[in-house]
Amino acid sequence: MGESVAGLDFALIGHQESWRAAADVLAVLRGPEHPPLPDDETKDILPWIPPRPVCHVEVGSIAGWNGGSNGGSKGGAKARGVYIDSFIPPDHLEACYVCDNLARVRAAASCAIQAGAKIVSLGGFSSILIEGNFDLLDRLPERHGTIFTTGNTLTVGFIVQGIRKMCALEGRNLRKSTLLIVGATGDLGSGCARCLAPMVRRVLLNARNVERLRRLATELEAGGVEVEIATGIEQFSAEADVVICAASLASSSLLLGRIAPGAIVCDAGYPKNLAPDGQMADAKIFFGGLGQIKGGLRFTPDFHGILNRHPFPDVVHGCLLEGMALALERRFEPFSQGRGFITPERVREIESIAERHGIYLAPLYNAAGPLEITCPAQRRL
Repeated sequence: MGESVAGLDFALIGHQESWRAAADVLAVLRGPEHPPLPDDETKDILPWIPPRPVCHVEVGSIAGWNGGSNGGSKGGAKARGVYIDSFIPPDHLEACYVCDNLARVRAAASCAIQAGAKIVSLGGFSSILIEGNFDLLDRLPERHGTIFTTGNTLTVGFIVQGIRKMCALEGRNLRKSTLLIVGATGDLGSGCARCLAPMVRRVLLNARNVERLRRLATELEAGGVEVEIATGIEQFSAEADVVICAASLASSSLLLGRIAPGAIVCDAGYPKNLAPDGQMADAKIFFGGLGQIKGGLRFTPDFHGILNRHPFPDVVHGCLLEGMALALERRFEPFSQGRGFITPERVREIESIAERHGIYLAPLYNAAGPLEITCPAQRRL
């Protein structure tokens, strides 16, 4: 699958967040005639696999090309792409592996260029590694017109939509809420802060870098927002009743500590931020940043339920969906690059593009299952 494909609209670069998911990917690549690899062999083999395309992807639109700036035919438009796995081992996401992982992302990006993709979306740690270092992509071979986007703007849009929907489901008044953002100075966290700060009573910002926290707080306070910052969650004097977890953690290890009983909590991390055994006083948790493609999604070979491990069909992370939406719109441009440039205006723009092609907020769910009543056809059997 490494050859250039005429008319390839997009490429998606990602990695698996667990060894179980990685094993399932290897099982499909090996074929049904081979038995699954034992766990220890999977862990031995995966670090030696170079980044490579693993499947073709086709995404459908509910509209035609007429929504795009370049015009086109009406009805049932599709975009063709490829998914490239960087094969970053799930236990190699810590800072000590950053050089190796950057090399894998660059190699995956080279695969996208060689495949002839017009636009490339970066998923998971691929996005985090590059968002503040886009100059690293300048060291790639001749791009031949290939454009890169982190996909973070659409992800922020789905996180914010999810918060508003969860508040409506729980009968909460968002404007009376105290919002806590963990990982507030990252691209996702700061984008969520800019979008949600005008909608809440108070904002609590948590991150490791105090100088970045101060800059973001100053920006929000200039708009009349009440802001408190801290590098440790336990330092907050007020209890949060709406929480967004968007920290770049190597594993699901976050313990929130003091939040309001019954707080609404959005885990938007990849891997997930929240520790599975964390005690959070009946918090209403949902997984955020996900969208659903109404026009259909097809993998060749079939990776359904493996590359998109969700309880609903055709659900994908927003970072990858941004590239698909832009491809359907025929807008091959670096919509999301760098860190700290996501604004409410940019979020509304990419949401409008996505909606035009039938890409909407996915039904809400968490580790225990769906959080809202859905049509039986929406659930994967």
